[in-house]
Amino acid sequence: MSVTAPAAPFAPEPVAAERPADQIDNRPTYISFGLAYVLGHGTAALSQGATPLLDLPGRLSTALLGAGLAVGTVLATVTALRAQRAATDPADVLSGKLLGAAWITAFAALFLAVTGLTDSLDAPALQSMLWPTGSGLMVGLLYVAEGVQRRNLLHYGLGTWLALTSTGALLLGTPGFYWVLTVAGGGAYALAAVLERRRLTSR
Repeated sequence: MSVTAPAAPFAPEPVAAERPADQIDNRPTYISFGLAYVLGHGTAALSQGATPLLDLPGRLSTALLGAGLAVGTVLATVTALRAQRAATDPADVLSGKLLGAAWITAFAALFLAVTGLTDSLDAPALQSMLWPTGSGLMVGLLYVAEGVQRRNLLHYGLGTWLALTSTGALLLGTPGFYWVLTVAGGGAYALAAVLERRRLTSR
């Protein structure tokens, strides 16, 4: 009489644990930068060019853009540090710290580049184009780096779009340059905020 050993129960394949950093909410940063694009670049688009639609002081758009970028940079740094605190892998912790510091480094370097270039060329008017393009490029590349480190495709895609549209807008004169930044940049942030909510809900 043979005895058949009971079959081992089916064991499902282990599912990779979700990294806590994937649950970090980026919407406050997206909204802040989005408002900076819409209000800052939008007022510039309306008030510049051969036939401006509105008579607005040039400093208004600069102030709105600068305020939005400053708040957004602080929020982005806080978000990067929050992702670092949520990480458990030592490599992820180090990457989070470096990315958080990179925001400060990037905009400090951008300030020096724009100021030095406009002073050496004695062309202060260039700042009105170099700051929007440079900030969009810096933010975009930082988003790409964060997207890679946090495995966040939405963050990566938004960064790629911002880097390309911010620099590509230089091919246009005013006010087309600012309209591209307003619509392409501000619209991308608005869409990203909506998709971010869905991303967090799905997880």
